[in-house]
Amino acid sequence: MHVVLAGGGTAGHVEPALALADALRRARPDIGVTALGTERGLETRLVPQRGYDLALIPPVPVPRRPSPALLKVPARLVGAVRAAAAVLRRTEADVLVGFGGYVAAPAYLAARRLGVPVVVHEANARPGLANRLGARLTHHVAGAWPDTPLRHADYVGMPLRRTITTLDRAGVRAAARAELGLAPDLPTLLVFGGSQGARRLNLAVHGGADALAAAGVQVLHAAGRGNVVPVERTSGPPYVALEYLDRMDLAYAAADVALCRAGAMTCAELAAVGLPAAYVPLPHGNGEQRLNAEPVVRAGGGLLVDDADCTPEWVASTLAPLLADAPRLEAMGRAAAEFGRRDGDDRLAALVLGVAEGERR
Repeated sequence: MHVVLAGGGTAGHVEPALALADALRRARPDIGVTALGTERGLETRLVPQRGYDLALIPPVPVPRRPSPALLKVPARLVGAVRAAAAVLRRTEADVLVGFGGYVAAPAYLAARRLGVPVVVHEANARPGLANRLGARLTHHVAGAWPDTPLRHADYVGMPLRRTITTLDRAGVRAAARAELGLAPDLPTLLVFGGSQGARRLNLAVHGGADALAAAGVQVLHAAGRGNVVPVERTSGPPYVALEYLDRMDLAYAAADVALCRAGAMTCAELAAVGLPAAYVPLPHGNGEQRLNAEPVVRAGGGLLVDDADCTPEWVASTLAPLLADAPRLEAMGRAAAEFGRRDGDDRLAALVLGVAEGERR
């Protein structure tokens, strides 16, 4: 059996695809897996690192607004569909699984042309163009969130890394805090905004550092490349500022609350491990980040904060008191964990294997 995954581009597309690949391999050690990608996506590094075959096809970016670049899309799409079809033929694919992004649309069209069954996984609460297309070509659609607005969508959850889904936060908290240079017994705020950081979050937390210290809160702050501003303290709670966190599992274990953006992967991971969060959706784009955070916030597992309201004053007036309220944090953590799913990888793998085996019969 051979499965082709179309999830190149951003980490939000690549990581769920790789989590599925790992689940498929656990279920069927002899299965073949090939990931489609483009030469400029993160998959060129991440896929080979995890031991999977990578096949590159031309990207087909679609402008969000009318522009001269739209005129180039048809020709690019034809070439990308042809390249994706060649990969499906070469691997004798039993099923194509798409996760959206630049790679997915041509892969869906190639699979339809060749009669290869398609499974679509949508990570965001608001689907993108590629997956809206894919969902029209198949009945096998999976969503990371309840009420995913795609035809035939079933709620399976987000495929997540095993380091996240098997994390025992309480069990490794002391070791995680020690490794990250934090005190063992202080309320801990984790701040992160992705590999590039988030300027709004960085300014708010740096400006609110004194208020957090006065409340006895220590900070683990991943500010992004080139964005670290040291907080000089001779006494008081630690403030650990880094460019990037390689071990998010340790960061989640060390923290009592996260302050972060609301990408689909971030929301799913925090809910799965039961870590309360203050989500600050990006103020631009199509509004998908707010929609990603709303379900776990409604369930009681987090706060939703407008970008403009994420200020040093808000950190002092709202975030610092929250970190001092242990009973409220415990309740929020339980609500997040009850909402989150840790088995999205296995659920999606079962769907994919069922489709592939049904086709073989």
